[in-house]
Formats: sequence, structure tokens, C-alpha cells
Amino acid sequence: MLLDEFASRCWQFLPVTKKTIQNYRGAYNRNISKSLGSKELHAISKREFVEALAALTPQNYFQTLMTMRVIYREAIARELVIASPVATIKAPRIHVEPKKFLTWEEVRETNFGKYDTHIKFLALHGLRWGEAVALRESDIHHEKVHINKSMYGPTKTPAGVRQVPYFGYFKKFPSSRTAVANTLQKYGVTIHSLRKTYAYFLKTSDVHVTTAAKFMGHSNPLVTLKIYTMVRDDETDVVGQKLRLLLGQEN
Repeated sequence: MLLDEFASRCWQFLPVTKKTIQNYRGAYNRNISKSLGSKELHAISKREFVEALAALTPQNYFQTLMTMRVIYREAIARELVIASPVATIKAPRIHVEPKKFLTWEEVRETNFGKYDTHIKFLALHGLRWGEAVALRESDIHHEKVHINKSMYGPTKTPAGVRQVPYFGYFKKFPSSRTAVANTLQKYGVTIHSLRKTYAYFLKTSDVHVTTAAKFMGHSNPLVTLKIYTMVRDDETDVVGQKLRLLLGQEN
């Protein structure tokens, strides 16, 4: 069976979300299909995959390698191949720089133009883009935002089904993120960074990390904790003032 043929079948039966399938398909189509898709599954060597991956950035290399490991895992399970040629290819190290994010105060004081309401809503409620697109006015009641779906179907994880306090600014979201992303790019941030804005807002409002994890839809509170341990320069100044005040009261 040709690699292209089996890959197209994989997208139909993999037990993952639609978004994950889109990521797999995109990585495969961009980086593998043209050079190796017309070859037989069992006939492609490790060296050929290494050569196909060599020109990619570390992030694309990693994503494409993981995609091919999934495809060959399924091929082995269906006895189409005996072994995976990508199993022993080493994944690259990815150095991720801490991404900048805006505080709620910075978001509040900024006019983002046409998408100002959408951006402020995301910053104050922590929804993922797909969750925000699927949200309707009927999902907001009793001063809470009820999150139970995504534009891709179910939420990213079961923990994604949640309720968060509603602070206003809701307006139906466009299905495409491009215009909002372009607006935020001017300020050096991304749509996803608005979830950090929300987490930081919770942190500076003295919301406990386990509660914040629930509000953000994190199945693992350690993910939230990574954001909670981020310290901005202005936060150091504020904490210093608070501590000096406490010491003054004690004296």
C-alpha cells in the first residue's frame, strides 16, 4: 500500500480530536507527501525519512516525526509493515522562549479596534480559540460562562468542560482567527497568550492555583503552576511594597 493511501485512511479512524487530525494532515501534506507519498509503506527507509525531515525547523521536524510515528504505529497494528523506519529517529531539542503576554490592565487600556471586544473577552475568561468560536449567548447565564464544546467538536480534554465567572465583553467570534491574530501581532502577542493574561489575572487576584486550573480547563494543575510562577518586573515592585507595609505594621 502506498504511504499516501494509508495516511488518508488514518485520518478516518484515529481516535483523536478533529484539530489533532488537522495538525497531523497538515504536517504530512507539507513535509512528507510530495517526496515519499507515492512510495510503498514497507519500502521507505529510515534514511529517506531523515533526508525529508532534515530541512525542517525543529518545531516542524518534531511535529512531522510524531505524525509519521503515529502512521507507522497504525500500519504495524494492521500488519502492513513489520517495523517502523521512524521509530529510532531522534526528535530534535526544541528551545522554547517564554512568550510575552499582556496583563489585564494593559489589555483594558488598549483599543484593539474592530476586535477589541473579542480580545478583552478572551483575556478575562481564558477560553481557547475553538471554545470561543463555539460559544453562544445562550451559554452565558447566571453570571457564568458555560464551556462545553469547541468548534472542532468536544473540548480539548474532559477538563475543558467547565464554568467560569462572566465579566462581560461577549460578542460572537468569527470562525477564522487570522484577523484577530494579526491585530494582536502588532502588540507582540498571540491569541493563545491571552490565556496567560487570564491566568495572571487570576494569580494577581489571589485565586488558588487549583481553582485557576479548573477555570482554565487544565487537566494537570502543574501546567497552570508554570504560569503562576512567572514573575513580571512590576510584580516584584508591588510585592516589595506589600512586604514593606507588612513589616511596618508589625513594627
